[in-house]
Amino acid sequence: MSWDHQGARDGFVVPPMPTAPPPAPASPWRAVAVALLNLSGLGLGYAVVRRWGLMAVCWIATAILLLVALPADPDGVPGAAVVLYLAFLALAAAHGAFVGLRARSALLPSALVAAVLGVVLLAVPASGVVLYDGARDEATERMLLDRLDRADELVERSGKQNFATAEAGYRRALASYAALSEDHPDSRAARRVPDRLETYYETVGAPYARKDYCSAVPPLKYLRTVPRTVDEEQLGDLADWPDDRLATSLYECAAASLSGGSEGWTTQFDELLSTFPRSAQARKVEPAVRNAVDETVRSVGGDDPCAAVQRLDGLDTQVRGLSGERAGVADALGKDADRASDSARSGAYACGVDQYKDKKFGAAVTTMNDFAKNNPHHKNRARAQKIAIAAEVAQTVPAAGKRLPTTASGGSIAVTVKNDSPDEITVLYTGPVTGSFNLKACGSCTSYSLGSTLGIGFKPCSSGKNYPQRTIHLPVGTTYFVHKSRSGTGKSPASDTAKLSPGYLYTECAYTTTGFGY
Repeated sequence: MSWDHQGARDGFVVPPMPTAPPPAPASPWRAVAVALLNLSGLGLGYAVVRRWGLMAVCWIATAILLLVALPADPDGVPGAAVVLYLAFLALAAAHGAFVGLRARSALLPSALVAAVLGVVLLAVPASGVVLYDGARDEATERMLLDRLDRADELVERSGKQNFATAEAGYRRALASYAALSEDHPDSRAARRVPDRLETYYETVGAPYARKDYCSAVPPLKYLRTVPRTVDEEQLGDLADWPDDRLATSLYECAAASLSGGSEGWTTQFDELLSTFPRSAQARKVEPAVRNAVDETVRSVGGDDPCAAVQRLDGLDTQVRGLSGERAGVADALGKDADRASDSARSGAYACGVDQYKDKKFGAAVTTMNDFAKNNPHHKNRARAQKIAIAAEVAQTVPAAGKRLPTTASGGSIAVTVKNDSPDEITVLYTGPVTGSFNLKACGSCTSYSLGSTLGIGFKPCSSGKNYPQRTIHLPVGTTYFVHKSRSGTGKSPASDTAKLSPGYLYTECAYTTTGFGY
């Protein structure tokens, strides 16, 4: 017996052996189950149909998403990554449904059970989304708390600097606080902002707490602008926190400057009267000004009357510049200014006397002449005029300024002064008595050459002309004369020192010399 190569024997043909089991009948439930299981992102649908490689691809895709998403970031997962992953899940579900439609399931007892399990497992990605949102919210909270901490650190650093340097830092910190409250009102960081604002105000206003009132003015003025950045409801009582402190600082700083004679007090008092006109501090301004004027008036009789007079002049101008209308103290301040002005005018006499005693004869001349002009009815006017004359004589003859002149006049010795000059002259004299008078020009007289005055026998006022002249009577003693031209060619005053004795007649002659450029 033998076989042929066609597998036939005795006319019987044997069919070929099958290479694979026949496909399972189509099962829609199995397709749904595989698709739903794949939507979990773990490729479990592929596991049901034993497609291990495809399941691994699902794991890899999910791992990549986790690497991108974790740790949770306030900005969340990049949109492109989410779109790509969702597209991948949709593709895996569609492909899984296609594969599972006719595949034989060996890992689950039935396709229906697999479908139910797939629905249950959808809770995995849903829970992941919920958990991720929670983690993202916590990351956001941490980010906001970090931002709050940075603002706190900025305030702390700024508090160690002077306000001019620190202001920019304070503004940045305030902007951070405001942004936290406005943009994230329900966050933990925002709920801590009110406490931080209290610390902020105390830090910025620290100079006031140290009673450094002048340094406290700029930061307190800045704090009054904070409601422009932070809502007043958020600030609460802090909105008015700087007002009383600023009023106190303005007053204390200005009062210290006023009593110390420094500059700037008018600006601060003016700001106080304008900004807080009804405050207790504003009511203290006029009494402070009044006391300053009174003290300065008293100091006119002290060691430096000229400085006191100068300050009274300054107070007159400064006090008149204060805007006291809103505070209702304009009239009182006006009276203070008037008293300063009157005291300055009368105090000029003491200043002139002091200048004379200090040999500042030029200044004494100006001061006493101004005093006599500005105080026509003052009891010291006559003596001030005498002192002005003596000071002018002493400018040419310093010895004439040894003693302060009195108001005495007259004497027993006749002294005749003649003018042998083409110029009108003023004759000033001081000694036991002091005075001055003018002599008209000698119309027929001319100037003498310098050379002729040096010759032997030179005698002015000796030609028999009718010279303009005047005779005065002076006491015994030394009298200093100065002749100066009122107009014409005489540029430099001439002087003479006369020691007067009883029993003699004295003649003074004034003349003009020219020569050698003079």
